[in-house]
Amino acid sequence: MNSFVSAICAAALLLALSGACAALPATGTAAPDFSLADQAGKTRTLAEFRGKWVVLYFYPKDDTPGCTEEACKFRDDIFALEQMGAQVIGVSLDDGASHAQFAKKYSLPFPLLADTTGAVTRRYGALPEGSRYARRYTFLVDPAGRVAKVYTSVETSRHSVEVIEDLKRLSKP
Repeated sequence: MNSFVSAICAAALLLALSGACAALPATGTAAPDFSLADQAGKTRTLAEFRGKWVVLYFYPKDDTPGCTEEACKFRDDIFALEQMGAQVIGVSLDDGASHAQFAKKYSLPFPLLADTTGAVTRRYGALPEGSRYARRYTFLVDPAGRVAKVYTSVETSRHSVEVIEDLKRLSKP
């Protein structure tokens, strides 16, 4: 019995030290809904975008080099994404005021959602235990609200292009 308890304690310790996250929503399953305020204070839900593709990207922090590059690439490719029927939505643990400054500074034309409690980020498996920063994960959600693709290894300089390529492939009848 002692060795069993020791094994459980060791596993729990390893899990805690690894920065483990909740499980990622699986491809083909319903994307977890959310209700979060954007940079203008408007409450946004996943359900309001039903009928569109949603590029739901989680990022660590406003106005940091990688996060800025990723956001600006989505901004620069927004017309191509919109022509494909996609809505880009960014999520971080920053508050609405921080998002408003970030969106204004870089002319970001899409919602940035403030998940200040980390609850939504956690439901998407993008918040390591004990962290105040989201992992850089993206979920491509189909028009029916199902997870079509999960990106857990994001290269900020080409991520928007990768999403566009996948949207073209996934949108084919």
